[in-house]
Amino acid sequence: MATGRLVEVYLDLLSQPCRAVQILLSCNRLPHTVRTVALRKGENQTPEFTKLNPMQKVPVMVDNSFVLTESDAILKYLVTKYNLPEHWYPRQPERRARVDEYTAWHHTHTRPHTAKVFILEVLVPRLSGSAVDQDKVGRALSELGGTLDRLESMFLRRQPFLCGDDITVADLLAVCELMQPLAGGRDVLQDRPQLQRWKSRVQSAVGESFDHAHSVLYAIRDRNKAKL
Repeated sequence: MATGRLVEVYLDLLSQPCRAVQILLSCNRLPHTVRTVALRKGENQTPEFTKLNPMQKVPVMVDNSFVLTESDAILKYLVTKYNLPEHWYPRQPERRARVDEYTAWHHTHTRPHTAKVFILEVLVPRLSGSAVDQDKVGRALSELGGTLDRLESMFLRRQPFLCGDDITVADLLAVCELMQPLAGGRDVLQDRPQLQRWKSRVQSAVGESFDHAHSVLYAIRDRNKAKL
């Protein structure tokens, strides 16, 4: 897995996809350098960063002169380029297709539905100074509930991870999204024992990398608790 030159990743660990990239790099001990981009300070809108990624989004990876955006692509590239353990993104076509199946679904279901709860309960009140709109939150939680149902019935079924018997990049993308509402004190898996067991398996598989990547999120949760 020698790189010759360190992989650089531009991250804000309050971002769900950034955490997924950080966990993959850390738990596989792939040498890398983190360049922090604080979204709340607008550092993604500077001329320097915009030149790197005109979409002004994180994560971004730079591997020598190769620049790649989008977490899904970055995760799969790192596994393939640096020959990380095959279970992360299997070479066997059917098993790989299962990962691609989930990650394609993820971007129109798990990601937007979970993020909406976080936006309504944390971001909007913080930016606007207004109270949480409980009606909107209720509708968002209903949408998310349908997504959680599908995670259990379609993807997990009777297998330990979303795409089979071992952890893949799909599990990283999903778990990081489902952690996000914790910033507002909401555990969306509280009444979902099947998903709770899956989350515990993911945590065990990646070790201390999980809590390290989520330390910023935990800090926001704890500050919000202290205000109550």
